[in-house]
Amino acid sequence: MCGIAGWIAFQRDLRTRRPALDAMTATMVCRGPDAGGTWLSRSAALGHRRLSVIDLEGGVQPMTVDTPDGPVVLTYSGEAYNFVELRDELRRRGHRFRTTSDTEVVLHSYLEWGEEFAERLDGMYALGVWDGRTDKLVLLRDRLGIKPLYVYETEDGVLFGSEAKAILAHPEVQPVVDTDGFRELFGFVKEPGRAVWAGMREVKPGSLLIVDRAGPRERVHWRLEVTEHQDDTATTVRRVRELLEGSVGRQLVADVPQCVLLSGGLDSSALTALAARGMAERGQETRTFTVDFEQPDDFRADELRGSPDAPYAREVVAHVGTVHTDIRLDHRALADPEVRRAVVTARDLPFGFGEADNSLYLLFKAIREHATVALSGESSDEIFGGYPWFHLPVVQEAAMFPWVTASGLGPRSHPTKLIDPSLLLGTLDVPGYWAQRWTDTVAQLPAVPGEDAHERRMREFCYVHLTSLLGLLLDRKDRMSMAVGLEVRVPFCDHRLVEYVFNTPWSMKTFDGREKSLLRAAVRDVLPTSVVERVKALYPHTQELRYVDALRHQVGDLLSGGHQAVDFFDRAALTKAVQGPPEAVERDEREAFERVLDLAVWLDVHRPTLKLS
Repeated sequence: MCGIAGWIAFQRDLRTRRPALDAMTATMVCRGPDAGGTWLSRSAALGHRRLSVIDLEGGVQPMTVDTPDGPVVLTYSGEAYNFVELRDELRRRGHRFRTTSDTEVVLHSYLEWGEEFAERLDGMYALGVWDGRTDKLVLLRDRLGIKPLYVYETEDGVLFGSEAKAILAHPEVQPVVDTDGFRELFGFVKEPGRAVWAGMREVKPGSLLIVDRAGPRERVHWRLEVTEHQDDTATTVRRVRELLEGSVGRQLVADVPQCVLLSGGLDSSALTALAARGMAERGQETRTFTVDFEQPDDFRADELRGSPDAPYAREVVAHVGTVHTDIRLDHRALADPEVRRAVVTARDLPFGFGEADNSLYLLFKAIREHATVALSGESSDEIFGGYPWFHLPVVQEAAMFPWVTASGLGPRSHPTKLIDPSLLLGTLDVPGYWAQRWTDTVAQLPAVPGEDAHERRMREFCYVHLTSLLGLLLDRKDRMSMAVGLEVRVPFCDHRLVEYVFNTPWSMKTFDGREKSLLRAAVRDVLPTSVVERVKALYPHTQELRYVDALRHQVGDLLSGGHQAVDFFDRAALTKAVQGPPEAVERDEREAFERVLDLAVWLDVHRPTLKLS
């Protein structure tokens, strides 16, 4: 995995602008700690930072092929899991290769098929190809948007980068966040293609952005389609297993140490079992890692987590036979201001997932000492309907993003009671934003003949999870892992699996009366019964009151110092929560502490101009 950056300008000579390109590329060092390179011509400047995973010596970038009509240059982040098959086909078509890297295969795929190469690639990737034969830039993002790619239009071209910080490093770009950007921040509903920073956007998942002298144009190479599901339940279960096994097998390709993130839940345990089988066939052991916290032995169940992860993870390890490591995090590390600063800097944004982001960053940092590639269960809940709110009648009846409804968010409430209501309900009108986004999103979903109202609503729920929530989670996983140079792969995001399960009726997704019925049935034979029957538990958090106490003191310092971040919150309510004992702090108050601290770091790091109208 890598970081890419670039600048296309059709009315000036970029060969004299190397310092600007170097500054953009330097922001990607964390994504590519192993090597870096740049390539410049009159109209194009491309930068690259590399994390070496396949062909450690040969995959140097930007990679160039000189043709009689001009150079074709690639800067590429990601993995094409089918690169071996593509290379074989390209060789039959007369192409010759100097390396064994997937990068060279991607470049030659463009040479062979042009923009249609997008349909040929299978994997997770974000890339830019400068075609010097026609003075054209082709930006491409994978189908599900696993890897990020940002773009910023200028008067005579574009800037692009794996992260917003690459573009913000350009001397002509100012960090501005306007009202629309703040709606995106506070709404927790990801609009494909939208970026928080004014003037910036993302290349949409499953899309190409082509830039030439006539300007930019977008081309969709993949979208989630509605098709009729014709398989019975038994056949569907077998097909899910086949698709998942195929995805895991394709993603176990690397020339560096690999591992699996194991929580003891159904998703990660399934990946662990299938990966271990594949690794064993190659004579290799499977390494697994579980995050745990310094907390009292008497685990306290709540509405989000009914059981701790560690005992279930140990059962999977014993059942499957992996080389396992528990990564134990204590409250001091989680509350460390330097950790929070690293996390917010990596994310480029405030208002993420608070402590969960901090712990994920620390987990990945510890894993990076042992492995370079990790498999993760991201997107299983979105695909199979695993979240608790999928199954609540009161949520199902609401024409609204289900995670919004389930959080108790209505037209007169807001994500946390400590955020200034006049901001959310007045200036930003977040409830109106949610309503419009819901209407616009479900309008993209074609009607299915013969589908009753309940099936339609549940199809809508699955669709909005895949298009408006998954992007937030994939971005979080990408930022926290790449901040420490760890490549995380997500087998459940295989587009074939996503397409197949999406078009499976909800009645079949819940055929046993529970969440994730299809996945449970598909992997039952390879897992301990206790794990197969385990109720969904969300990502773990520390129950150590000393963590809450540390947050109270840090927020108190912001209040007493008059930090700008406090202005976005209900100061009186925030002060009251800070002054109480840690055991009296409620969950939404703790969440507010984390958000105000994240916002303070973000304002200090980026110093954005805020334009709220």
